[in-house]
Amino acid sequence: MSMKRLSIDGALLYIPRIHSDARGDFLESFRAADLREALGHSIELAQVNCSVSRRGVLRGVHFADVPPGQAKYVTCVAGEVLDVVVDVRAGSPTFGRWEAVRLDDVSRQAVYLAEGLGHAFLALSASATVVYLCSTAYDPAREHGIHPLDPDLGIEWPLDGEPVLSPKDAAAPTLKQAHDAGMLPTW
Repeated sequence: MSMKRLSIDGALLYIPRIHSDARGDFLESFRAADLREALGHSIELAQVNCSVSRRGVLRGVHFADVPPGQAKYVTCVAGEVLDVVVDVRAGSPTFGRWEAVRLDDVSRQAVYLAEGLGHAFLALSASATVVYLCSTAYDPAREHGIHPLDPDLGIEWPLDGEPVLSPKDAAAPTLKQAHDAGMLPTW
């Protein structure tokens, strides 16, 4: 197992050690002690979400008000997704920057996102199941989004046509609009 820091402060890639034999595979997909060591602090787990999407479904860019924010630990347990971390923290040295990681049911990697970071993913396989551990429970009053196709963000989605977006994501503001409206967390 190893934790690799991504280019955005507060984002980590968890690379598990997979033990394979004739029966199949075994791995530890989450260890609180390893995450605590990498972060320098513990995270409380308040909710586990499971999202099942068909190819071309694009979810996000989602983030929560800070405080309290919502840290996430994300893995794809079936299929494949392009998982994207977006720095939506006004004043951050990497504000507006994004980083993409492929998560799938072969590498079994996971991404950790600190409070204040935006999260999105695109289902690349016929079906993809994403599970994410959250530090706080969902509260619609403090949840926000940035349009995932915002041209100023320029996220390079590997699309074969138009993505499938929820009405909420399709109506989300651009990063600039959210910034101008004072919706974004601060660094």
